[in-house]
Amino acid sequence: MTGASLHPPSPLRGILLMVAAVGMFVIMDAAAKYLARWYPVPLIVWARYAANLALLLAFFAARGELRYLRTARPGLQFARGLLLALATLLFFTSLSVLPLADANAIGFVMPLFVAALAVPMLGERLEMARLLAILAGLIGALIIVRPGSELFTPYALLPLGMALCNALYQILTRKIAGLEPPQTSLVWGAIVGAALLSVAAPFVWTTPRELSHGALILFIGVLASVGHFLLIKAYDYAGAGLLAPYTYSALVWAMLLGWLVFGDFPDGWSLLGMGVIVLSGLYIANRQRLTVHRA
Repeated sequence: MTGASLHPPSPLRGILLMVAAVGMFVIMDAAAKYLARWYPVPLIVWARYAANLALLLAFFAARGELRYLRTARPGLQFARGLLLALATLLFFTSLSVLPLADANAIGFVMPLFVAALAVPMLGERLEMARLLAILAGLIGALIIVRPGSELFTPYALLPLGMALCNALYQILTRKIAGLEPPQTSLVWGAIVGAALLSVAAPFVWTTPRELSHGALILFIGVLASVGHFLLIKAYDYAGAGLLAPYTYSALVWAMLLGWLVFGDFPDGWSLLGMGVIVLSGLYIANRQRLTVHRA
């Protein structure tokens, strides 16, 4: 993700940074879910990208690194930013209805979508074992939203839509990796998201009714920035193969925050579905690691 690391390998530090990064993202999700009680979701998403962009621009300006705003692949960068903004919009909308842990768990079918889309878009092979893992992960999502349960609503499809957009975003990120610095890709995701949502912001504007709400809306952008920074630093200290399993610590964060903040805790069926999705994702990640190692 970051190219050649400037730091000596430190697996434990990389793991701790990854766990902290996904924690920042889940705290951001919890804040968005809380704010969605009073404010339109597009407004929350706009604030997430606008604050994120402002912080990134200030950071690059302070370091004299505004050169990262230039891109040689504007089309790819725009497509990445569009997919990322759409993924955020879909997921935050789902959080207005779904429990935090369940929405996060359904969204974790994303690596399975990446494995499937890498076949036509990157020319990778999809052997039978990976295909079965993908199907198992989708079954896990179906277990969580099982027909007849209160979660079986159109909103349950939104995390799947988010996962699909995120998977396409990841595929395009792979295509551009090595062609542009990761800092450029990072800031362009914020630029495109902020620009697109700024068009909608005037139509959904709602003045924060409380000072704490306004602070929390801005804080979402801070959490996004800190999360992405920690994620990049994690890959400076450890490889993707080692860190991939620890992305699932997001489910622990989501269950803890869902219980503490919203009084939600997954039932037995949801926990079973989460387990199936996690095992499927870990299998895909391990197969990818072995494939890269053999290459």
